[in-house]
Amino acid sequence: MAQSTGAIAGMISDTTGGAIPGASIMATNQATGLKWSTISGGSGDYQIVALPTGPYQLEVQAPGFQTQVIKNLPVAVAQTTAQNIQLTVGQISETLTVDAAAPVVQTATMAVSQVVDQRTVQEIPLNGRHFVDLGLLLPGSVVQPQNGFLTAPLRGQGAFAFNTAGNREDTVNFMINGVNLNDMVQNQITFQPSINTVSEFKADNSTFSAEYGRNSGAIVNIATRSGSNQFHGEAFEFFRNEKLDAKNFFDNPSLPIPPFKRNQFGFSLGAPIWLGPGLNGKDRSFFFFSYEGLRQRQKVPFNTIVPTAAERAAVTDPVALQLLKFIPQANLPDSRFAGSGTAPVDINQWTLDISHRLNSNDTVHGYYANQHDLRQEPSLQGNNIPGFGDTRKSQRQIFTFGETHTFGPAVVNDFRFGLNRIFITFDPNARLNPAAFGINNGVNTDLGLPQINIQGSVNFGGPSGFPQGRADTVFVYSDTLSKLAGRHSFKFGGEVRRFHNNNFSRDTGVMVFTGFDKFEIGSANSYTMTQGGVFSGVRTAGIGFFAQDNYKAASNLTLELGVRWELNTTPAEVANRFVVFDPSSAKLLQLGNGLDEVYPNNYKQFGPRVGFAWDPFKDGKTSIRGGYGLFYDQPVTNTVSPLASNPPFGIPSAAIATSNTVVSLSDPLAGAGSAATSSPANISRDFRNDYVQSWNLNLQREIVKDLGVQIGYFGSKGTHLRMSWNMNQFVNGVRPYAGFSNINTIDSVGNSSYNGLWVSATKRLSRGVQFSTNYTWSHSIDYNSLNSQGVTAQDSFNRRNERGSSDFDARHHFNLSFLYDLPFKGNRLIEGWSLSGIVTSQSGNPVNVIVSGAALTGLATRRANVAGDWRLSNPDPAAWFNQSAFCAPGRPGCAGS
Repeated sequence: MAQSTGAIAGMISDTTGGAIPGASIMATNQATGLKWSTISGGSGDYQIVALPTGPYQLEVQAPGFQTQVIKNLPVAVAQTTAQNIQLTVGQISETLTVDAAAPVVQTATMAVSQVVDQRTVQEIPLNGRHFVDLGLLLPGSVVQPQNGFLTAPLRGQGAFAFNTAGNREDTVNFMINGVNLNDMVQNQITFQPSINTVSEFKADNSTFSAEYGRNSGAIVNIATRSGSNQFHGEAFEFFRNEKLDAKNFFDNPSLPIPPFKRNQFGFSLGAPIWLGPGLNGKDRSFFFFSYEGLRQRQKVPFNTIVPTAAERAAVTDPVALQLLKFIPQANLPDSRFAGSGTAPVDINQWTLDISHRLNSNDTVHGYYANQHDLRQEPSLQGNNIPGFGDTRKSQRQIFTFGETHTFGPAVVNDFRFGLNRIFITFDPNARLNPAAFGINNGVNTDLGLPQINIQGSVNFGGPSGFPQGRADTVFVYSDTLSKLAGRHSFKFGGEVRRFHNNNFSRDTGVMVFTGFDKFEIGSANSYTMTQGGVFSGVRTAGIGFFAQDNYKAASNLTLELGVRWELNTTPAEVANRFVVFDPSSAKLLQLGNGLDEVYPNNYKQFGPRVGFAWDPFKDGKTSIRGGYGLFYDQPVTNTVSPLASNPPFGIPSAAIATSNTVVSLSDPLAGAGSAATSSPANISRDFRNDYVQSWNLNLQREIVKDLGVQIGYFGSKGTHLRMSWNMNQFVNGVRPYAGFSNINTIDSVGNSSYNGLWVSATKRLSRGVQFSTNYTWSHSIDYNSLNSQGVTAQDSFNRRNERGSSDFDARHHFNLSFLYDLPFKGNRLIEGWSLSGIVTSQSGNPVNVIVSGAALTGLATRRANVAGDWRLSNPDPAAWFNQSAFCAPGRPGCAGS
């Protein structure tokens, strides 16, 4: 369960501190006019929950006291605004009005969070206007390494996750209006909502309450914009090209920046819903509609060694002669070709938000977003000449619906339903028929050429494993009941998630030539291919129930006690196409043939949450907080979907040239040996859901009005983390399971630890200035960081030897974001200008140096020895460290560690 709303809570007292029970409290949204009311309890405590975000007016009345009105009280997404009120003796007709200030100290919760308001979201200079980059402004977050998988920005679409507080990139839980926005294939965000539709962005990245589950990483809550009583519209255009760009540190200073053009444009409109006389939605019904488009064009350079005129003339193989036309002529000395391919990105996104107040007790809210995007990559899988690569076409949708019902001044129920869907295809740019070129590999349709890799020269065709695609749908149902009982603020609720993942892929194979001389005669070194199509339909579910009690032990002390139970069901395949390796019989077993599930369900996943928030001076300016929580991760379906590609459903074949055999370009499968049992995908029968224990102790203090600082210690420990190991690694030169090659098995045998010092300062907007800055000193350690660098252990029978600094570890990280309203006065032309910026500085990430070749273990996972000083006195982008300081273990003269 997650929230897209906020709450106001506090205590009503007289000037002596005595509680005032039975006081009437009315909260009015200043943008929409919607009203919520309650009365204070016997101890003077009150709470108004499920409030749409925005500024509120709070009016408090009690017999014998003056009426007090507080204006501009901010309510943030998934956050409780603490507002204690002291009433002065007098007539109820007398009114005292004060202006609220946004709090900079959190005195009511243990959760460590940061809220980014609508103005900051829209005006902070995010490259590409990708809201996920706001996560990098959080204390504890680090800029992603280059080998990040979800964190590496995609062209025109940005990153799909971020690393924070020592957590893996696939543990971030994105929510929009309280509904899951993650694609459970890889647990990435399905799409980036337009910046102009985001009302608030809130991230909890340590010890959040029991109402949040599903993942152990940061909880990102996005509240979407709604209409108001006023008609508001906007239109925008953001333009960028290479002439506006500076060269970065790694650009060649002697070459121009490649051509680049980006246009982002759109409009939005929000207003009350008006359907004619008598159907005016003012103070009741509102809509907000938006459209945003992206058109990006970028040149991707190629600089490739191509065959000389003499080599081209020497080609005799008839198939090679036909393929030769795809290889460009040299246009530079040394037989090099320099050219470029275009990488276009087109995105169109529409959103509609509708909210309606049915009556004083019921409010409904609906949101729908639809995005179509088209992205083309001219280079993929090592393609180094124009004309190949792939095109990615997708449709992404999300629908959310929420209904909030008030049963009385102390009980509120919040129901949510959501649907999150993506359909994406990956097609070769060159949809060619191999048979038309004389290649007999069993493919007689326009799927594409095999991937042809001529070592030391060109790489073209393919891509391998394409076309492919998937269609995924997430259904979410959740309900939360909130009840205020004296000093106790209870929450009870649950969530059910259903996930459908359908995959398909075809393959045209990979052909490797040891040199162009072998290509000339059509004699390859090897050819590998999975024959036929591979399909899978994965189904899985998640269930979570929680109970949470925020107990006001004293007027300045809040205790948080909660527990959450999670069940993440074992994935199933709709046609029982999952096939796993059985170590006891040394055979492949298909589900349904004596095997009912890939791994057993775990019904004992209980996650406690405990913490406190203490205001020692009772003035709301100091808070000492601490907390502990245990959080489970729902496994992604990528852990099991490859099982459907094992034989008999996927038929891998391999042909390798020997002194007596030839792999022919025209008939590469002739004489190919079956690779059906060589290297199957596998998952351990002992696989478990991983969990992370997180804890912290921190101090917050308001230094001056609107400026708060925080300093704290944050730690975590990950257990049963997902990683791969080779079950069939060589032992004394012999594989344990004869007849099989490597059996890379996904298992829950990893762990991690994180320790960090976070220091931050936040200044709310006043006198035209606001900023947020933080510094993190931390160390993240794990067995494997689960990114694109690879996940298999060097020595699968000594996995503890994998423990080391995380790939995303950065010991020092600093960032600053700011907004400054320029003090220009006069007319509309010179007024209203502001200056905003982001400054980030970070120490480097670790580098893992791997030795090529599969000696000893059967996989290219051996780490190199350090046999000298790897530092350089004058490093530059071309040589940042001394490569000669590394060597392969076991080679003569390679002494080191």
